[in-house]
Amino acid sequence: MYDQTDVIVIGGGTGGYSAALRAAALGLRVALVERDLVGGTCLHRGCIPSKAMLHAAELVDGIAEAGERWGVRASLDGVDYAALIATRDDIVRRNHLGVEGHLAHAGVTVVRGSATLTGPRSVAITPSGAMDPRATAGAGGALGAPDTPASLTARRGLVLATGSRPRTLPGLVPDGRRILTSDEALFAADLPASVVVLGGGAIGCEYASFYRSMGAEVTLVEAADRLVPLEDADVSRQLARGFRRRGIGVLTGARLLEAVTEPESGPGGGAVRATVRTARGETTELVAQRLLVAVGRAPVTDGLGLERIGLATDARGFVPPADWDRLETAVPGVHVVGDLLPPPSLGLAHASFAEGLVVAEHLAGLAPRPVDYASVPRVTYSSPQTAAVGLTEEQARAAGHDVVTNSMPLTAVAKGMVHGQGGMVKVVAERAGSAAGGVGRVLGVHLVGPHVSEMVAEGQLVVGWEAEPGDVAQHVHAHPTLSEAVGEVFLSLAGRGLHQV
Repeated sequence: MYDQTDVIVIGGGTGGYSAALRAAALGLRVALVERDLVGGTCLHRGCIPSKAMLHAAELVDGIAEAGERWGVRASLDGVDYAALIATRDDIVRRNHLGVEGHLAHAGVTVVRGSATLTGPRSVAITPSGAMDPRATAGAGGALGAPDTPASLTARRGLVLATGSRPRTLPGLVPDGRRILTSDEALFAADLPASVVVLGGGAIGCEYASFYRSMGAEVTLVEAADRLVPLEDADVSRQLARGFRRRGIGVLTGARLLEAVTEPESGPGGGAVRATVRTARGETTELVAQRLLVAVGRAPVTDGLGLERIGLATDARGFVPPADWDRLETAVPGVHVVGDLLPPPSLGLAHASFAEGLVVAEHLAGLAPRPVDYASVPRVTYSSPQTAAVGLTEEQARAAGHDVVTNSMPLTAVAKGMVHGQGGMVKVVAERAGSAAGGVGRVLGVHLVGPHVSEMVAEGQLVVGWEAEPGDVAQHVHAHPTLSEAVGEVFLSLAGRGLHQV
């Protein structure tokens, strides 16, 4: 079957479906090719299901806090993991049906299959086999019979949005049962009593936090010298302190040498033995029921046929754009969004949404502002949470800025004492002569503590609008709130400090 459209989007994750929805809203005819379920990694294997599980973990932690701190006579009889998973999956299902409904309402044609590039404006489609019934509910119409390949051409251009898969380490092969990636851990049928988490980025920290809340003995192993190594060093220290307070073992500057699984019928009951070299050069063995490999994600381009149109991936597998403002590759009309993009793109769902909007508007003939990656927030949903936007102190100094910083513990405000989980606010700003107390524009805002994922939006506006501390200090923050600590930090930087000493 042959058909023509204005825009072909390959991949129905956050970057792909946002591009499709925006292009359709601008009057373009759009075909969205997806070989699995629209919504992609974020909806089905990442952001949404994992945050649902972390919410359940927060409830479990709350029961412990109720008795330990507040005299509430509550106890945890156990976790019905099947019920937890059922609630999680229902949330995913409803979100998935919502995305399908949005696409249908927008008039986007959803093509169920795998796309291979045959030219800079054309693709061949191999239809997918039997799909989950949710995949067709409310769909915008499937092109091509289930057993008949189809081809499509696009008048305006193509959007590559094929997403990512979990990375592993050389020689470390996950078996899906005892050595697992984050995708496999999500769909495990039960909870481990002990786990070694390999990787101290956002994914690893979130799983370590979840497993600990569920009662597991957890050791987190990170090759860099600190957790969340892309964040501010003070954030890393605060997070590690919070983890250790919760009983999570943290080994930074440590590398996995070997992982061996014992026979399930043996005395170890199928345990995983992980040999690790510590930061001191010592060798230690960690034994756990599971080893979770959370060392990042890799772009998915296999079978896409990039070479047929003269495109190549870089050494890490990314598809670099030739024009970052338009996110357009070296082949005119072929754009790339989401996990296929190298840094400074962040591999985050909300960044992908923004990228999809920008590409769609360019394909419609508009001139949108490019994505400002410096003002895209970064969040780790562990307990404690971390949230940040803009430059770290180290990055700001490396970029040549004369830096002024101010930090304040969340426990310095009443609401922080109520939560009792520690944490901090840190602001990185530019020194600016004698004006505004000698402090100029804000370069970065960094948060650690309970619910800081809901507080980072203010920092995004401050950094994105290049505000100065005095601009923020004139606005009154509600009392008592955690965000009050943010206001106090800016008041002090503006020379009007109240409670901070």
